Amino acid sequence: MSQKVIARAEEIIRSKTAAENMGVGVTLSLLDHEGYPTTSCLSISRADGIRQILFGGSLSSNKAKRIMQNSRASVCIFDDNFEAGAYYNITLVGDAEVVTDPELKKEVWYEGLEEHFKNGLDDPDYCVLRFTTKRYNLWVDLEDEVTGSL
Repeated sequence: MSQKVIARAEEIIRSKTAAENMGVGVTLSLLDHEGYPTTSCLSISRADGIRQILFGGSLSSNKAKRIMQNSRASVCIFDDNFEAGAYYNITLVGDAEVVTDPELKKEVWYEGLEEHFKNGLDDPDYCVLRFTTKRYNLWVDLEDEVTGSL
């Protein structure tokens, strides 16, 4: 059963990427400089199932600064639209990092980011926020909750 729930969670995450569904956000929670959680909504640029989620970001943003101070993070993807057949809560816990590798930045870039980065891929403020899952808690399609580690 857990492999079925994990596969469905991965399908949902893939459907939330900017390439599939522009404008759909997920939450990224980070710890601020005082140790308090902060939550932001972002669009997923790319995902590798539940293992890794990549976001386009800004080096000067509070998100990047928080990640550089403390890598602990959580991503949550939630929907309770019963009429549309969507009911899930995907919570991933792990670490985030700020990446400035030009090749990865190119892979993560999607149409719409140019609104935030006027110099496109070459904008010195553009970076990738890479989240890597360590453990998860999945409740998908009214299935039993599945908790595990990667």
